[in-house]
Amino acid sequence: MAEFFQDAPQLGNQFDDDRVLRWYLERALPAEVREEVEPDLRNLGGRVVGDLLPLAADAHQNPPRLVQFDPWGRRIDEIETAHGWRALDRISAEEGLVSIAYERRFGPLSRIYQFAKLYLFSPASATYTCPLAMTDGAARAIEVHGDPELQMTTYPRLITRDPDQFWTSGQWMTERTGGSDVGRTQTIARADYGAWYRLHGTKWFTSATTSQMAMTLARIDDAQGRSLPGSRGLSLFYLETRDAEGQLNHITIHRLKDKLGTRSLPTAELTLDGTPAKLLGKAGDGVRNIATLVNVTRIHNAVCAAATMRHGLALARDYAARREAFGRRLADHPLHAETLANLQIEFQAAFHLTFRAVELMGKEECGQATSEELAVLRLLTPLAKLFTARQCVAATSEVLETFGGAGYVEDTGLPRLLRDAQVLPIWEGTTNILSIDALRAIDRQDAFGPFWEEMDRRLSGITMDELSGDVAAVREAASRIRAYLPVALGEGSDFQQAGARAFAFSLARTFAAGLLLEQAQWTARHKDDARDIAAARRWRRQELTPLASPDATHRHETHALADDVGLEVSDSVMR
Repeated sequence: MAEFFQDAPQLGNQFDDDRVLRWYLERALPAEVREEVEPDLRNLGGRVVGDLLPLAADAHQNPPRLVQFDPWGRRIDEIETAHGWRALDRISAEEGLVSIAYERRFGPLSRIYQFAKLYLFSPASATYTCPLAMTDGAARAIEVHGDPELQMTTYPRLITRDPDQFWTSGQWMTERTGGSDVGRTQTIARADYGAWYRLHGTKWFTSATTSQMAMTLARIDDAQGRSLPGSRGLSLFYLETRDAEGQLNHITIHRLKDKLGTRSLPTAELTLDGTPAKLLGKAGDGVRNIATLVNVTRIHNAVCAAATMRHGLALARDYAARREAFGRRLADHPLHAETLANLQIEFQAAFHLTFRAVELMGKEECGQATSEELAVLRLLTPLAKLFTARQCVAATSEVLETFGGAGYVEDTGLPRLLRDAQVLPIWEGTTNILSIDALRAIDRQDAFGPFWEEMDRRLSGITMDELSGDVAAVREAASRIRAYLPVALGEGSDFQQAGARAFAFSLARTFAAGLLLEQAQWTARHKDDARDIAAARRWRRQELTPLASPDATHRHETHALADDVGLEVSDSVMR
């Protein structure tokens, strides 16, 4: 008997093989735009399973290394990166993975084109999508808030296709005092000349530390050498990491972070010791101005989450067609098929939720969004980020399980998928922070009304008789959300915060249900295919509105459980 060896999963062109992407683009883009961009997308779909794979493998196998001293004892703090990492930088520029958005060749649709490419690129990028996200955000921040000098000098470097001119940007916000709580930032900015300051402080977590520039928050000293407390005193600054001689710009790198995943990405702890930095926007408007950047990076995060889910599913599906167990292929076992089907449904929901945010982002940047659409985007951005990130971790864990023991073995490359996915709920705001941000959008920007109206319009446009019951079920879920909101607002901030995550997930799941039904109707009519109907129907049959009602008794019990302290037995507890 011949010795058996299991075939590894194999992937084909990732554009041609991605029905969800192709059919979405067919629906979202005019024919003349699609005809122009599809060859480029198809080319990248081939590259991500071709010449990009060895570059990503090299970046994974040779993580960044910090060299603090030269052979003669001089402090140099050089971060050495892999050849593959540097090659991916050049390819990113050549492929226009940032520039497409700012060339705006197709107006607001340029964002769809750009993010379709990033979606294809992400699984083969060795997390190079991280510096690209921050570069995109920095470009947008300079476009909106930068002075003419930055717009003429730095901005073109961020959006160029020339790899010899291309710059990436870091995002240096996190300090020892807190990550999401930027109001505790301790970095001080002291006036130097004009709009230039000198920054002094330690940044605990700086992603893409090898980038040529970075955006950071600091607290400006007043005339008496004091700084305003909290978020009110924060300002946004632009800095270049190296001076004219190529030396670090008054920056000391203490160490590279030893992370669970994203190990090919250089992430450092460093001190700014008089680093020259330019004020971006008005003094004291740092938190408001950084939102321009973060809204971009949050959508990048969601796109990468959807891409990771799709990539894992593609591997699991191909493996299921190759692997035999108990006398037949895994794909032919009913329970395994259910697992793959559920992964497909989760992916489709994440994809359509994310690309609706992409559509609105493109319209906003081109000045074509209505005030109602801007409000929807304000609420949808944190929802898409938090929902897709959490779903990605769960889906990737499920993908590993579909491979059995092979999913737990490092040299298959599969465990890295889960390690890298775990950062997605943390970067750009944790699930809890974004849930509260969604409440803030409703409270301060009155975003719920336009959000509700878009859901209603979308459902009204679904006229297929076969989908009428599904539309009614989603309307009922939306009504539950609408009824819950005034109750939550009337109960106070503790009630709102305790129920914020469940509320955010209810909004995301119900909005995604409408998007899935819309796509299902289009697919049935234009492709004579019921797969998207099946996906939309199964999605809406899940619990769309896992709303919580955390009254005072509930919160009292929560604290007892969270802190593991005594809880008095009483009628309120035994109810």
